[in-house]
Amino acid sequence: MPRNFLSSLDYSRHARWLQRITGSDHALAVCDAAGVPCWTAPGHADLEHWLLHLNPEGFVWQADGEGMQRHDTPDATLLYQPVMSKGRRLGWLAVRVTKVPDTAAVPFEWDALAEALEDVAAAIGDEYGTQGELDAMAGELSDRYEELHLVYAIDRQVQDMTSGEDVFGDLLQSWAEHMNADVAAFIKPGDNLCVSATNLSAPIHNLDLVLVEMRGDLYRFTHSSRQPLVMNEANDSRRAYIFTDMPFKILCCPVFQDKSVVAILVLLNHADKEDFTNSDRKLGEVLANHLSSLSRMHSMLAETSKFNEQMAAALIEAVEAKDPYTRGHSERVHHISMEIGRALRLPPRELDNLFWGSLLHDVGKIGIPDAVLCKPGRLTRDEFTFIMVHPERSYEILRHIDRLKGAVPGARHHQEKYDGTGYPHGLEGNDIPYNARIIAVADTYDSITSSRAYRAGRSHEVAMAEIARVAGAQLDPGVIDAFAQLCRAEPDWIAAFGIARDTQPENAAA
Repeated sequence: MPRNFLSSLDYSRHARWLQRITGSDHALAVCDAAGVPCWTAPGHADLEHWLLHLNPEGFVWQADGEGMQRHDTPDATLLYQPVMSKGRRLGWLAVRVTKVPDTAAVPFEWDALAEALEDVAAAIGDEYGTQGELDAMAGELSDRYEELHLVYAIDRQVQDMTSGEDVFGDLLQSWAEHMNADVAAFIKPGDNLCVSATNLSAPIHNLDLVLVEMRGDLYRFTHSSRQPLVMNEANDSRRAYIFTDMPFKILCCPVFQDKSVVAILVLLNHADKEDFTNSDRKLGEVLANHLSSLSRMHSMLAETSKFNEQMAAALIEAVEAKDPYTRGHSERVHHISMEIGRALRLPPRELDNLFWGSLLHDVGKIGIPDAVLCKPGRLTRDEFTFIMVHPERSYEILRHIDRLKGAVPGARHHQEKYDGTGYPHGLEGNDIPYNARIIAVADTYDSITSSRAYRAGRSHEVAMAEIARVAGAQLDPGVIDAFAQLCRAEPDWIAAFGIARDTQPENAAA
């Protein structure tokens, strides 16, 4: 950097200053530490060549001391002053003075020139020091900007995330890459949670053992100290307690909840990488605070999800308690619907809507009289009217729950038919919500294969034949194709649900 810096400066003002002080236009040059000219004064084109050819004459730039040096040649004298900055020699400020005859009327002012050279050299050294400080400040500002950018990105990521260990994995991966860490890990022993991401500069063959060490001694040490731990040196005395045989560089920050340490954030590097700095430690504390908030949110979402599932189970139990022959129907339709949804590669939000819509698709049957719902024979027209109302009752029950608004269309319209002859609104084709078309296929399959008071459940092959028969009339052909392809892989749920199998399909008529 010194030579680049020395080559980048404009020395014309220094030359003018020297001329004003000494009253002469001297052959001025700035050289690097090896004596190679970086700049020569205009009007002295031969000066660079002259300096470069001093070495063959036995000239050596003096390296001892910081004062003025002098070298005489037959035709000129070279004065050279080291350019210093904070005790470091950057280069040389040199001036060539043509031999002055002893008979000159005015003696040459060597002292004035020497003093002027010292001042100019000091000014260049100060300018280098100032530039270095500015560069350091620019680097610090750049680091702070990167940190702020990372924190902003974290906020955006946290806002867009919901639940699951992949939430932590995605964040850890971005942090490992930003901080150039080989491993980033989030350890929460209370929840048996250990999530890690790698950005390896070299392989870690015993990564599992490293993670075990993190969950054990490293967590206990940080839990007790309640302070961030930075351990860069292989001979750090604390290695007697943690990472005894693993000379990794470690940055570990406690993750607090309600003033208690519940987890740790660990960044780990190979021993040959740069040390973790105080700036890294501060950023690690910021990241640990974000993990604390995210962990709290993760726990709350898990509790809410569990509560929602328990409430849904209670509603389903209320429905199925009215008709023992349909017990398990909602769970089976839900399971099959989710299998179809995944086969169709529905996006996560739509899969979530399908999850709840399929699970609660029959919740409206709570309002149907038991005498109608459990009647073993064929329903009268008036009795069937009660059945036709249940999708709207499902809508009335679910529409008040904000969390389930996306699931309502699937539950409300699962009895629509692809040709427009279904209920409650007579929707046709693609006007029927996609999730409702998926639930309709799953519902039809389970209705055929499940036992009723008036008949035994039919086989898988009968159900598939009947579903194929009503493709394009009652059910969506595209969804049927996806379901048929799914079933050709012989999924485990066919056996788990106790569905009968035939080698030859029987007549599907009821």
